[in-house]
Amino acid sequence: MSKTLYEGNLFADYFQIYLRDAAHPELPDDGIDEVIARRIAVSPHAIIIHTARNMTVPVRVEWCDERPALVLDAFQHVVETHFDCPSGELVLAGLTDYDPTAPRLPVKAGTLGVRVSMSGLDTISEDGLEGDDQYTLKLWSGTEPTTVRILKSWPDK
Repeated sequence: MSKTLYEGNLFADYFQIYLRDAAHPELPDDGIDEVIARRIAVSPHAIIIHTARNMTVPVRVEWCDERPALVLDAFQHVVETHFDCPSGELVLAGLTDYDPTAPRLPVKAGTLGVRVSMSGLDTISEDGLEGDDQYTLKLWSGTEPTTVRILKSWPDK
C-alpha cells in the first residue's frame, strides 16, 4: 500500500533536487563523478537527486507501508539508499528554491529507505532544455540498503 505525499514540478537548478529532514538543513556536498553517475548524493539526513535537466521537472513522492516491490522495466535509472528523518517531516525542493515555502511531507520519524526511479531520460533534447523525464521517489521505514545501491543504471552521454 502506498500514499502519494507529493506530485508536482520542481525547478532542478544545477540539475539537483533534494529531500531532507526538516530539522537538519545540511545537504550532501559530494560532487564527485561517481556521485553524479549514480545520480544521488547522500548525507545522514538528506539526499540530493541529480536530474537529467537543469529545468523544471515532474516529481512524485510516495510513502509505502513496507519496502516496495522492485519494478525496473518502467524506468531507466533506479537507485536505493537510506537516511534519517528524526523530525518526521521532510522538505522537498530544488537546490535554489526558497526553503521556507518548499513542500513539507509528513513521514514516520526514523530511518527511511528511499528508492529513486527515473524515466524518460532518453527524451532529453540535445540542448538539454526539453524532455519527458520523470522522477519517482518511494519512501518506507527501514534501514536497508545500508549503502547506495544502483539497481539499474542509465549511462551519461
